[in-house]
Amino acid sequence: MSEKKKIEIEYLLNTSPKMLYTMVSTPSGLAEWFADDVNVKDNTLTFFWDGSEEKALVLNKVRDSYVRYQWDYDEGTSFYFEFRIKVDQLTQEVALIVTDFVEDDEEESTRNLWENQLDDLRRILGA
Repeated sequence: MSEKKKIEIEYLLNTSPKMLYTMVSTPSGLAEWFADDVNVKDNTLTFFWDGSEEKALVLNKVRDSYVRYQWDYDEGTSFYFEFRIKVDQLTQEVALIVTDFVEDDEEESTRNLWENQLDDLRRILGA
């Protein structure tokens, strides 16, 4: 298996941490912007896109703060993807920080994919 590198994308959203957490941690929230549909069984989410599906395990979460997932094909590795909510203490701006692991030759396309997904999230939140 080749090495992957960690990337982070910070995205400002005009919403509350509570609403944002719901959008990144629940099947119904994720189905609004991240996938066509999302099912959950125990601690595993199944994401559906255009006839394909991927499973991810919830590794850890803290209400209104972050949720970390791991794709089933990354099981046994240290790779994950995470949605972390940051609130600036001075301005009260809310940011979503996406952490992901990518192959070197996939960094640009992965960043573009996340940007498109986060644009959808912003539109749905009206943010």
